[in-house]
Amino acid sequence: MTKNMGKQDRNLRLIAAGLFIVAAWLTGAWWMSIVGLILLATAAMGTCPAYMPFKIDTRKPEER
Repeated sequence: MTKNMGKQDRNLRLIAAGLFIVAAWLTGAWWMSIVGLILLATAAMGTCPAYMPFKIDTRKPEER
């Protein structure tokens, strides 16, 4: 898969993933852990499948 996420986008997703996973652990809401794991996986891969149909690329020119 082609990378389409910049460094800032990936870092924000990692933070959001951590927050969702901690919130899921504290509240017992299983759906929050699913959202957190999806955010974590997309940040780790550097690719967001939801960006692909819209041809969104958040990388800066020097990251390409």
